Amino acid sequence: MPFHLRDVVGYLDATLEITRFRDYAPNGLQVEGALEVERVVTGVSASAELISRAIELRADLVVVHHGVVWGSGLTKIAGPTARRLKLLLGNDVSLAAYHLPLDKHARLGNNTGLADALALGPVRESFGDVRGCELGVSGSWPQPLSRDEAIHRIAGGVLHGKSPRFVFPYGPATVRKVGLCSGAASDLLEAAAAVGCDLYLTGELAERAGELAKELQITLVAAGHVATEVFGAMRLADELRMKFPGLHAEFVAVDSPL
Repeated sequence: MPFHLRDVVGYLDATLEITRFRDYAPNGLQVEGALEVERVVTGVSASAELISRAIELRADLVVVHHGVVWGSGLTKIAGPTARRLKLLLGNDVSLAAYHLPLDKHARLGNNTGLADALALGPVRESFGDVRGCELGVSGSWPQPLSRDEAIHRIAGGVLHGKSPRFVFPYGPATVRKVGLCSGAASDLLEAAAAVGCDLYLTGELAERAGELAKELQITLVAAGHVATEVFGAMRLADELRMKFPGLHAEFVAVDSPL
């Protein structure tokens, strides 16, 4: 049985509390296609590859973390943006995007998923202001780990056993408290240090981050923007299947080293 597009997107809008956020992009429906939804594909970014794979899977709706509309909106429809829109509109596929709301959500969010992947304990705190929202998450393991053990835990939980691409090992040899924020969040490094974190994990780094980690005496790990942001999209697929029985929803991974 198909569901109406407004019901599916409306549920996501309400659950992720999109009105709470002053974001870099509009959250919710960005491109309207078919009004009846039977198949949903979730993913990290609305790339041509993800959209094409969603079309192959006969999806009616694509739900992503990074959409096609940013800032003040579409001021020019050309190049990759035009090709992505042509794929969506030409195949009657809708697109919804959730940026900061999908990072922040306490149950479905990227940062909660990232903390769970590292098996951090249940006592977790928020830190680090991003547009009026404390986006980072801090927590501890039941027992402190050595710095090498902590990095190994990150490799296993986030990178399928591969070593993180960037590690700045300037923090204590024993890691008692961990701070994290998915994506491009190295600017929360100072806030992580301020709340007592020995190690801070994010996805990708600004150039200034390495020297700042040295000055703050905190270990900084970058595990990849995409690798740290698959969790929200994966959980959204599970959530939609549970909330809308009979709806086919699946997460589609598009590999990226970044």
